[in-house]
Amino acid sequence: MNFDWHNPYPTIRTPLMARNVVSTSQALASQAGVRMLLKGGNAVDAAIATAAALTIVEPVSNGLGSDLFAIVWDGHQLLGLNASGVAPAAWNPDYFQKYANGKIPMRGWDAVTVPGAVSGWSALSKKFGRLPFGDLLEPAIELAERGHGLGVIVADKWARQIPALQSMPGFAQAFMPFGRAPTPGERFTFAEAGATLRKIAASHGESFYRGEVASMLAAHSHANGGSMTAADLAGYHPEWVTPIHKDYGGYTVHEIPPNGQGIAALMALGMLDKLNLAQYAPDSIESQHLQIEAMKLAFADTYRWVADARSMTQVSAADLLRFSAWHPTWRGHDLSQRRRRKRHDDQPNSVQLHGIWQRRCGSGHRCQPAKPRLRLHDRQPTSECGRWR
Repeated sequence: MNFDWHNPYPTIRTPLMARNVVSTSQALASQAGVRMLLKGGNAVDAAIATAAALTIVEPVSNGLGSDLFAIVWDGHQLLGLNASGVAPAAWNPDYFQKYANGKIPMRGWDAVTVPGAVSGWSALSKKFGRLPFGDLLEPAIELAERGHGLGVIVADKWARQIPALQSMPGFAQAFMPFGRAPTPGERFTFAEAGATLRKIAASHGESFYRGEVASMLAAHSHANGGSMTAADLAGYHPEWVTPIHKDYGGYTVHEIPPNGQGIAALMALGMLDKLNLAQYAPDSIESQHLQIEAMKLAFADTYRWVADARSMTQVSAADLLRFSAWHPTWRGHDLSQRRRRKRHDDQPNSVQLHGIWQRRCGSGHRCQPAKPRLRLHDRQPTSECGRWR
């Protein structure tokens, strides 16, 4: 292999050489994925087990109330799964006039869309999985019911959010077991979440949308001023989509199409493709400046135009990709004058799976402590109706 193994960065990390690799932000979650591989599972099985474990070991960033996006290589083609949540049927612009400036609040049930992650696990398992669905959630259930030692970074993020979230219904009971956030190395047990995961495992996710868990979610929403109903949950289904792509530097980069914002990366690449970025050293100020400015412009258009694809009637995803390929001065912004990776494996069943990480632990809501508690996230609108990201 012709590769420069010299590491120019101040880090002690070294490359991992292995046939099967599971990489996450939390070692215990990675172990969950490896367990599935050792049981004869494939990459999709490992990804689902890992995602489920992250809801327990890294709840400051992931939860059963999350969304999910996945890009899967099945040995012949790339397939995309959009399991991001839709708005409750009661939502429309007039609904939010009761809040300041008519905007969606940061916290509470009126910041919560239908969670899509569990439906995404189920859909991926049915289409590509090799192991029984219940097996995939075993590590997460074990971590929740037996407990685990809290990591340093997670503990720090956890403590930072207590002032903002401790007054939310059910939050203190779930996340302040000692009247405070757990400290690094302290054992955190989340038996109620384990019980919920058991229901999800036994029903292949059906309980979450059309069963006992769904009923509890709808009841908690109603009791705390929310508008999400059992019908909203029962009517939700994830969508299989064709990834969008952009050629850059000899590679083809793929993303999930709108309503997701992965298109922003492709738009930025379209701009950078006209600027001969390779003339600058990778970590130079010039290179980083151009990349930052390209992403700023791409996000400006993403926030303005990207929505549920069915609602993008003025500007389509194809339009955005085509426009971004024009010279960067097309909008009056010369990126070069303003101060200032992705490749799929060629092995079958490789999978890139994203859970949606929400700032500040989402909406902060939890079901009552006597019942399974589920973390629910805040969302921002991408259009006046339809899907919200």
